[in-house]
Amino acid sequence: MKTPSARNVPALLQALHQEGFSGTVRVSGTPGGTIHLRDGLIGAIETPGAPTATSTLLASGRIDDDAWLAACAAEPDLDRLDLHLVATDLIGGAELEVVCTAAVFDGAFAMALSPPAGWELTEREPTLRTRPGVEPRPLAEETTRRMALLSRLWGPAGELARVRPEPVPGPENPEADGRPARLTRRHRELVESTNGRRTPRDIAFAGGRGLYAVMLDLIRLERRGAVRWENRTTPDGRPSTAPRVPSAQTAADEPLPRAGPLPRRRPGGGFPSGDLGARGG
Repeated sequence: MKTPSARNVPALLQALHQEGFSGTVRVSGTPGGTIHLRDGLIGAIETPGAPTATSTLLASGRIDDDAWLAACAAEPDLDRLDLHLVATDLIGGAELEVVCTAAVFDGAFAMALSPPAGWELTEREPTLRTRPGVEPRPLAEETTRRMALLSRLWGPAGELARVRPEPVPGPENPEADGRPARLTRRHRELVESTNGRRTPRDIAFAGGRGLYAVMLDLIRLERRGAVRWENRTTPDGRPSTAPRVPSAQTAADEPLPRAGPLPRRRPGGGFPSGDLGARGG
C-alpha cells in the first residue's frame, strides 16, 4: 500500500485507521518501535523502551517459561496465541486483554519520550495483541495526559526516564534487615530493584511492570526519601551540577494521583502534534 502523507506518526496512525489498514509501522529512532495494526486498530506496540505484553507476562511470573514455550509450540501463529492461552486456562480472557491493552498504552508513552527519525509500512507480522485493538484518539489522549502529569509532578518525562535511582538508608529504608519500612509491597520491591545503575526502563523490564507506572512510583518514593538519583541533566545531555530543589508542588506529603483506568476506545480524531511524532521518511 502507498504510505499516506502525514506530518507525524500519530497522524499516520489516524490515516491508517481511516483506511482500515492491517500491517506494521516500523518507527526508527531512539527508542523507536514497531506498531501492529489490524483493520486500522492498534493491536500491539513493541519498543525497546517499555515491556511488551509477552515480557510482562513472563517477567511477572504470571505465566512460567515452560508453559509459555509449550503454548507457542502448540499455536505457532502469534496472532492466535491469545486465544490459545485463554482456551488452555493459562490466563483469563479479561486479564489478558488488560495486560495487552496496557502494553499498547505503555509502548506509546515510551515512544513519545523522544522524537522518531522516520517510519515505514511493512506487511502484517503476527504478534500477541489486544482484541479488537485501540483507536488512535484514546491512545493520543492518554499519552498526552501521562506526559503532562509527569511534567507537572517532577519535570520532563524524557529526563526522568534517564535517571538511575538508588535506595536511601534511613527511616523509610533502614539497612537493619534490608527491607524498607512503611512501604507497600509494590514499593518495597521497587526500592529493592534500584541500585544506582538501572533506569526506570530497566526496572520495568526486570519486574514485568509498565514504564509509566514505575516512573510514577519512583516520584512517590523520592518524595518519601526512600530512593534518590543523580541530579538532572542539562539540555545538551551533560550532568547538571545544580541540586534539585523540590517545589511546593512536590511536597513529601502531597499524594500522587493514581494512574486510573485505561481510556475507553472511541472512534475518530487524531493525535496532538507533539505526541509520538516527527515527520516520517
